[in-house]
Amino acid sequence: MIASDKIEQIIDRFQFLEAKMADGAAGNEIAALGREYAELRPVVETVTAYKDLVAQIADAEAMLSDPEMKELAEAELPDLKAALDASEHDVQLALLPKDAADGRPALIEIRPGTGGDEASLFAGDLLRMYQRYSEGQAWKFEILEMSETELGGIKEVVARVAGDGVFAKLKYESGVHRVQRVPETESGGRIHTSAATVAVLPEAEDVDIQINPGDLRIDTMRASGSGGQHVNTTDSAVRILHIPTGIIVVSAEKSQHRNREIAMQVLKTRLFDLERQRVDGERSADRKAQVGSGDRSERIRTYNFPQGRMTDHRINLTLYSLGPIMQGDLEETITALQADAQATLLAEMGA
Repeated sequence: MIASDKIEQIIDRFQFLEAKMADGAAGNEIAALGREYAELRPVVETVTAYKDLVAQIADAEAMLSDPEMKELAEAELPDLKAALDASEHDVQLALLPKDAADGRPALIEIRPGTGGDEASLFAGDLLRMYQRYSEGQAWKFEILEMSETELGGIKEVVARVAGDGVFAKLKYESGVHRVQRVPETESGGRIHTSAATVAVLPEAEDVDIQINPGDLRIDTMRASGSGGQHVNTTDSAVRILHIPTGIIVVSAEKSQHRNREIAMQVLKTRLFDLERQRVDGERSADRKAQVGSGDRSERIRTYNFPQGRMTDHRINLTLYSLGPIMQGDLEETITALQADAQATLLAEMGA
């Protein structure tokens, strides 16, 4: 059974937020109240449906003592109790601890790993996969910084993805992605194994990270190297060094002002991610790492082109639909990863 006091606390909080917004909250409060209200609304709808079923079962059980209603009650109770089991599971999922960053935009950073030119080409394939997945989700996908190779591969790319529930879905993509295929650069037809790393970071808000200007060294410079439209020949590129952590961020778009904005946002996001990793590390120091932990050194997935197979090693999921997956059809994989993460949390809570 679900703890009724917890349900009532959620309903009370939801009603308080509803009344507060109806009374006309101050401008600086309304956005925060609105976000919390939107997050609680599906939870309240779920627990309300659960409470309704509990009430219907109580009514039906009371009818058992009435000779005229007993037969009807006996017919209804099995269906009501089956529905209650399903509803209770829905409530347990709704009450699971939420990652506060799930609703945020995300930065995706992709870099080639082992494999030379083939790894760079595969990094480009991953970029296009995430672009197409984002299009299917009606998300906004914006490349902030990209450096390309002469063969059309990617040395490094940073993209921003904004929309509904972006980080909640993309956070499972952090890690090492391995590809097995015959490279375009291979004349002998041999299958090579290459890799690329993906990091998905929840975008930082100004309230998350306060940066001391004295901790920064900001340089302007001329962008160089291959990069197509993403590199220019003016002295507008911005390089920011965060001295305490050694984090370096470079942005090389056409506008120096825009470059400074991009570089500062990426820096804040990386610092925010460092803090999240520190807190998560303390919390999980005594337990096994989970799916979605963000460990970027972990090999999470293999894309086998000769067999048309994608395998996610964290949950032992294998799909023989590599073509559609590389075209952005990631929903089945991400849904399975989310379900596994929920099951792990339910088990930890003894649900």
